[in-house]
Amino acid sequence: MINRELIRIKVVQLVYAYYNNEGKTLETAEKEFLFSLDKAYELYHTLLLLMVSITHIARRTVEMQQSRARRLHVKEDIPTKFVDNQFIEQLSKNEQLRAFQEKENTIWSDDEEFLRQLYKKITEQEFYQEYIRKAGNSYEDDREVWRKIYRNLLCNNDELDELLEERSLYWNDDKTIVDTFVLKTIRQFGEGEESQQLLPEFKDEEDLRFAKVLFRTAINNEETFRTLIKGQTRNWDMERIALMDLLIMQVALAEITSFPEIPLSVSINEYVEIAKMYSTPRSGSYINGMLDTIAKRLIAENKIEKM
Repeated sequence: MINRELIRIKVVQLVYAYYNNEGKTLETAEKEFLFSLDKAYELYHTLLLLMVSITHIARRTVEMQQSRARRLHVKEDIPTKFVDNQFIEQLSKNEQLRAFQEKENTIWSDDEEFLRQLYKKITEQEFYQEYIRKAGNSYEDDREVWRKIYRNLLCNNDELDELLEERSLYWNDDKTIVDTFVLKTIRQFGEGEESQQLLPEFKDEEDLRFAKVLFRTAINNEETFRTLIKGQTRNWDMERIALMDLLIMQVALAEITSFPEIPLSVSINEYVEIAKMYSTPRSGSYINGMLDTIAKRLIAENKIEKM
Protein backbone atom coordinates (compact mmCIF):
# COMPACT_ATOMS: atom_id res chain seq x y z
CA MET A 1 0.00 0.00 0.00
CA ILE A 2 2.79 2.40 0.89
CA ASN A 3 4.06 3.34 -2.55
CA ARG A 4 7.23 5.16 -3.50
CA GLU A 5 5.46 8.49 -3.84
CA LEU A 6 4.53 8.35 -0.16
CA ILE A 7 7.98 7.04 0.79
CA ARG A 8 9.68 10.00 -0.91
CA ILE A 9 7.42 12.47 0.89
CA LYS A 10 8.06 10.78 4.23
CA VAL A 11 11.82 10.79 3.67
CA VAL A 12 11.81 14.53 2.94
CA GLN A 13 9.64 15.22 6.00
CA LEU A 14 11.74 13.11 8.38
CA VAL A 15 15.08 14.36 7.00
CA TYR A 16 13.79 17.87 7.66
CA ALA A 17 12.83 16.81 11.21
CA TYR A 18 16.27 15.27 11.70
CA TYR A 19 18.06 18.56 10.95
CA ASN A 20 15.64 20.50 13.14
CA ASN A 21 16.27 18.31 16.17
CA GLU A 22 19.88 18.62 17.18
CA GLY A 23 21.24 15.63 19.04
CA LYS A 24 18.99 13.10 17.34
CA THR A 25 20.98 10.08 16.16
CA LEU A 26 20.56 8.52 12.74
CA GLU A 27 19.25 5.33 14.34
CA THR A 28 16.59 7.25 16.27
CA ALA A 29 15.65 9.22 13.18
CA GLU A 30 15.31 6.04 11.13
CA LYS A 31 13.04 4.47 13.75
CA GLU A 32 10.85 7.57 13.63
CA PHE A 33 10.81 7.40 9.83
CA LEU A 34 9.72 3.75 9.78
CA PHE A 35 7.16 4.50 12.49
CA SER A 36 5.67 7.23 10.28
CA LEU A 37 5.26 4.69 7.47
CA ASP A 38 3.50 2.32 9.89
CA LYS A 39 1.18 5.18 10.86
CA ALA A 40 0.21 5.67 7.22
CA TYR A 41 -0.81 2.01 7.08
CA GLU A 42 -2.76 2.53 10.30
CA LEU A 43 -4.62 5.41 8.63
CA TYR A 44 -5.60 3.07 5.78
CA HIS A 45 -7.28 0.70 8.26
CA THR A 46 -8.86 3.60 10.14
CA LEU A 47 -10.52 4.92 6.97
CA LEU A 48 -11.79 1.46 6.05
CA LEU A 49 -13.32 1.18 9.53
CA LEU A 50 -14.94 4.58 9.05
CA MET A 51 -17.24 3.07 6.42
CA VAL A 52 -18.18 0.25 8.79
CA SER A 53 -18.82 2.72 11.63
CA ILE A 54 -21.09 4.89 9.46
CA THR A 55 -23.12 1.78 8.65
CA HIS A 56 -23.44 0.97 12.37
CA ILE A 57 -24.89 4.45 12.92
CA ALA A 58 -27.25 3.96 9.97
CA ARG A 59 -28.41 0.61 11.39
CA ARG A 60 -29.14 2.12 14.77
CA THR A 61 -31.08 4.92 13.09
CA VAL A 62 -33.18 2.44 11.11
CA GLU A 63 -33.83 0.32 14.21
CA MET A 64 -35.03 3.39 16.11
CA GLN A 65 -37.34 4.31 13.22
CA GLN A 66 -38.73 0.77 13.11
CA SER A 67 -39.25 0.73 16.88
CA ARG A 68 -41.06 4.05 16.75
CA ALA A 69 -43.32 2.84 13.94
CA ARG A 70 -44.24 -0.30 15.92
CA ARG A 71 -44.88 1.72 19.07
CA LEU A 72 -47.21 4.09 17.23
CA HIS A 73 -48.76 1.28 15.18
CA VAL A 74 -47.79 3.10 12.00
CA LYS A 75 -47.14 1.28 8.76
CA GLU A 76 -44.05 2.97 7.41
CA ASP A 77 -41.75 1.88 4.60
CA ILE A 78 -38.32 2.12 6.19
CA PRO A 79 -35.68 1.02 3.65
CA THR A 80 -32.96 -1.28 4.99
CA LYS A 81 -31.01 -1.64 1.76
CA PHE A 82 -28.15 0.59 2.92
CA VAL A 83 -27.67 -1.10 6.29
CA ASP A 84 -27.80 -4.53 4.64
CA ASN A 85 -25.07 -3.51 2.17
CA GLN A 86 -23.19 -6.66 1.12
CA PHE A 87 -19.87 -4.90 0.57
CA ILE A 88 -19.86 -3.43 4.09
CA GLU A 89 -20.91 -6.78 5.55
CA GLN A 90 -17.94 -8.36 3.79
CA LEU A 91 -15.58 -5.59 4.91
CA SER A 92 -16.72 -5.79 8.54
CA LYS A 93 -15.89 -9.51 8.60
CA ASN A 94 -12.42 -9.05 7.13
CA GLU A 95 -9.98 -10.75 9.48
CA GLN A 96 -7.21 -8.17 9.03
CA LEU A 97 -9.55 -5.29 9.71
CA ARG A 98 -11.14 -7.00 12.71
CA ALA A 99 -7.71 -7.69 14.20
CA PHE A 100 -6.80 -4.02 13.78
CA GLN A 101 -10.10 -2.92 15.34
CA GLU A 102 -9.62 -5.18 18.35
CA LYS A 103 -6.12 -3.86 18.82
CA GLU A 104 -7.11 -0.18 18.65
CA ASN A 105 -10.47 -0.74 20.39
CA THR A 106 -11.84 2.84 20.45
CA ILE A 107 -11.63 3.84 16.77
CA TRP A 108 -14.57 6.15 15.88
CA SER A 109 -16.42 5.31 19.13
CA ASP A 110 -15.91 8.88 20.40
CA ASP A 111 -17.08 10.53 17.18
CA GLU A 112 -20.75 9.54 17.09
CA GLU A 113 -22.03 13.04 16.33
CA PHE A 114 -19.63 13.37 13.40
CA LEU A 115 -20.75 9.97 12.10
CA ARG A 116 -24.42 10.95 12.40
CA GLN A 117 -23.88 14.16 10.46
CA LEU A 118 -21.95 12.23 7.82
CA TYR A 119 -24.73 9.67 7.49
CA LYS A 120 -27.26 12.49 7.12
CA LYS A 121 -25.21 13.98 4.27
CA ILE A 122 -25.04 10.58 2.60
CA THR A 123 -28.83 10.22 2.63
CA GLU A 124 -29.16 13.65 0.98
CA GLN A 125 -27.09 12.67 -2.05
CA GLU A 126 -28.87 11.98 -5.33
CA PHE A 127 -26.74 8.90 -6.02
CA TYR A 128 -27.81 7.50 -2.63
CA GLN A 129 -31.49 8.12 -3.43
CA GLU A 130 -31.06 6.36 -6.79
CA TYR A 131 -29.41 3.44 -5.03
CA ILE A 132 -32.30 3.11 -2.56
CA ARG A 133 -34.94 3.39 -5.30
CA LYS A 134 -33.31 0.85 -7.59
CA ALA A 135 -35.01 -2.53 -7.54
CA GLY A 136 -32.96 -5.50 -6.50
CA ASN A 137 -29.93 -5.75 -4.26
CA SER A 138 -26.76 -6.56 -6.22
CA TYR A 139 -23.25 -6.72 -4.79
CA GLU A 140 -22.01 -4.43 -7.57
CA ASP A 141 -24.54 -1.74 -6.60
CA ASP A 142 -23.65 -2.10 -2.93
CA ARG A 143 -19.96 -1.67 -3.66
CA GLU A 144 -20.48 1.17 -6.14
CA VAL A 145 -22.55 3.28 -3.76
CA TRP A 146 -19.70 3.16 -1.24
CA ARG A 147 -17.16 4.08 -3.89
CA LYS A 148 -19.27 7.16 -4.64
CA ILE A 149 -19.73 7.97 -0.96
CA TYR A 150 -16.01 7.79 -0.34
CA ARG A 151 -15.01 9.75 -3.42
CA ASN A 152 -17.62 12.50 -2.95
CA LEU A 153 -17.93 12.85 0.82
CA LEU A 154 -14.84 11.40 2.51
CA CYS A 155 -12.12 12.64 0.18
CA ASN A 156 -11.45 16.38 0.61
CA ASN A 157 -13.52 16.49 3.80
CA ASP A 158 -12.11 19.26 6.00
CA GLU A 159 -13.92 18.13 9.16
CA LEU A 160 -12.64 14.58 8.71
CA ASP A 161 -9.13 15.89 8.08
CA GLU A 162 -9.24 17.85 11.34
CA LEU A 163 -10.39 14.81 13.32
CA LEU A 164 -7.59 12.71 11.88
CA GLU A 165 -4.98 15.39 12.49
CA GLU A 166 -6.04 15.53 16.15
CA ARG A 167 -5.34 11.81 16.42
CA SER A 168 -1.92 11.84 14.79
CA LEU A 169 0.34 14.55 13.41
CA TYR A 170 1.79 11.87 11.13
CA TRP A 171 -1.52 11.81 9.25
CA ASN A 172 -1.40 15.49 8.38
CA ASP A 173 -0.21 14.96 4.80
CA ASP A 174 -0.99 11.28 4.33
CA LYS A 175 -4.72 11.21 3.71
CA THR A 176 -4.77 12.34 0.07
CA ILE A 177 -2.53 9.44 -0.94
CA VAL A 178 -4.15 6.92 1.42
CA ASP A 179 -7.56 7.85 -0.03
CA THR A 180 -6.43 6.40 -3.37
CA PHE A 181 -5.60 3.11 -1.65
CA VAL A 182 -8.99 2.95 0.05
CA LEU A 183 -10.72 3.50 -3.29
CA LYS A 184 -8.52 0.84 -4.84
CA THR A 185 -9.49 -1.57 -2.07
CA ILE A 186 -13.20 -0.90 -2.68
CA ARG A 187 -12.76 -1.66 -6.38
CA GLN A 188 -10.81 -4.84 -5.69
CA PHE A 189 -13.37 -6.44 -3.38
CA GLY A 190 -15.41 -9.14 -5.12
CA GLU A 191 -18.65 -10.90 -4.36
CA GLY A 192 -18.35 -14.15 -2.44
CA GLU A 193 -14.67 -13.70 -1.61
CA GLU A 194 -14.67 -14.54 2.08
CA SER A 195 -10.91 -14.13 2.53
CA GLN A 196 -10.51 -10.90 0.56
CA GLN A 197 -7.08 -9.48 1.36
CA LEU A 198 -6.45 -5.85 2.20
CA LEU A 199 -3.50 -4.13 0.60
CA PRO A 200 -0.16 -5.09 2.22
CA GLU A 201 1.87 -2.38 3.94
CA PHE A 202 4.57 -2.67 1.26
CA LYS A 203 4.13 -4.12 -2.21
CA ASP A 204 7.32 -6.11 -1.72
CA GLU A 205 10.61 -6.16 0.17
CA GLU A 206 12.21 -3.99 -2.51
CA ASP A 207 10.01 -1.02 -1.58
CA LEU A 208 10.98 -1.37 2.08
CA ARG A 209 14.65 -1.52 1.05
CA PHE A 210 14.11 1.57 -1.13
CA ALA A 211 12.75 3.44 1.91
CA LYS A 212 15.63 2.51 4.22
CA VAL A 213 18.40 3.10 1.67
CA LEU A 214 16.97 6.44 0.56
CA PHE A 215 16.65 7.75 4.10
CA ARG A 216 20.10 6.68 5.26
CA THR A 217 21.86 7.74 2.06
CA ALA A 218 20.32 11.21 2.16
CA ILE A 219 21.71 11.83 5.64
CA ASN A 220 24.99 9.92 5.47
CA ASN A 221 26.05 11.65 2.25
CA GLU A 222 25.01 15.16 3.21
CA GLU A 223 28.46 16.66 2.58
CA THR A 224 28.84 15.02 -0.85
CA PHE A 225 25.40 16.07 -2.06
CA ARG A 226 25.69 19.62 -0.76
CA THR A 227 29.07 19.97 -2.46
CA LEU A 228 27.43 18.97 -5.74
CA ILE A 229 24.67 21.51 -5.18
CA LYS A 230 27.16 24.23 -4.25
CA GLY A 231 29.10 23.51 -7.45
CA GLN A 232 26.05 24.55 -9.47
CA THR A 233 25.23 27.71 -7.55
CA ARG A 234 28.20 29.61 -9.02
CA ASN A 235 28.18 32.98 -7.26
CA TRP A 236 25.00 32.18 -5.36
CA ASP A 237 25.52 31.90 -1.60
CA MET A 238 24.37 28.47 -0.32
CA GLU A 239 22.77 30.17 2.66
CA ARG A 240 20.38 31.93 0.28
CA ILE A 241 18.92 28.60 -0.87
CA ALA A 242 15.72 27.80 1.03
CA LEU A 243 16.37 25.01 3.54
CA MET A 244 13.50 22.90 2.18
CA ASP A 245 14.83 23.27 -1.38
CA LEU A 246 18.25 22.15 -0.20
CA LEU A 247 16.87 19.10 1.63
CA ILE A 248 14.63 18.10 -1.28
CA MET A 249 17.64 18.19 -3.62
CA GLN A 250 19.71 16.27 -1.06
CA VAL A 251 17.12 13.46 -0.94
CA ALA A 252 16.70 13.55 -4.73
CA LEU A 253 20.44 13.12 -5.25
CA ALA A 254 20.39 10.19 -2.81
CA GLU A 255 17.85 8.51 -5.08
CA ILE A 256 19.57 9.47 -8.34
CA THR A 257 22.92 8.10 -7.19
CA SER A 258 21.66 4.98 -5.39
CA PHE A 259 19.02 3.51 -7.72
CA PRO A 260 20.26 3.10 -11.31
CA GLU A 261 17.06 1.25 -12.27
CA ILE A 262 14.90 4.36 -11.65
CA PRO A 263 14.89 6.64 -14.73
CA LEU A 264 16.39 10.06 -14.13
CA SER A 265 13.26 11.83 -15.37
CA VAL A 266 11.09 9.91 -12.89
CA SER A 267 13.24 10.88 -9.91
CA ILE A 268 13.47 14.54 -10.91
CA ASN A 269 9.74 14.84 -11.60
CA GLU A 270 8.85 13.28 -8.24
CA TYR A 271 10.95 15.76 -6.28
CA VAL A 272 9.77 18.71 -8.36
CA GLU A 273 6.22 17.78 -7.30
CA ILE A 274 7.29 17.54 -3.66
CA ALA A 275 8.88 20.99 -3.96
CA LYS A 276 5.59 22.40 -5.26
CA MET A 277 3.83 21.03 -2.17
CA TYR A 278 6.32 21.95 0.53
CA SER A 279 8.46 24.85 -0.67
CA THR A 280 8.14 28.16 -2.50
CA PRO A 281 6.16 28.74 -5.74
CA ARG A 282 9.40 29.02 -7.73
CA SER A 283 11.09 26.03 -6.14
CA GLY A 284 9.81 23.48 -8.64
CA SER A 285 11.48 24.98 -11.69
CA TYR A 286 14.64 25.82 -9.73
CA ILE A 287 15.04 22.28 -8.39
CA ASN A 288 14.24 20.80 -11.79
CA GLY A 289 17.07 22.76 -13.42
CA MET A 290 19.56 22.08 -10.64
CA LEU A 291 18.95 18.32 -10.50
CA ASP A 292 18.98 17.94 -14.27
CA THR A 293 22.33 19.74 -14.57
CA ILE A 294 23.95 17.87 -11.67
CA ALA A 295 22.73 14.47 -12.85
CA LYS A 296 23.87 14.97 -16.42
CA ARG A 297 27.29 16.02 -15.18
CA LEU A 298 27.57 12.90 -12.99
CA ILE A 299 26.56 10.70 -15.92
CA ALA A 300 29.09 12.39 -18.22
CA GLU A 301 31.82 11.82 -15.62
CA ASN A 302 30.77 8.15 -15.31
CA LYS A 303 30.06 8.66 -11.62
CA ILE A 304 26.54 7.24 -11.94
CA GLU A 305 24.84 4.93 -14.42
CA LYS A 306 21.22 4.89 -15.46
CA MET A 307 19.53 1.91 -17.09
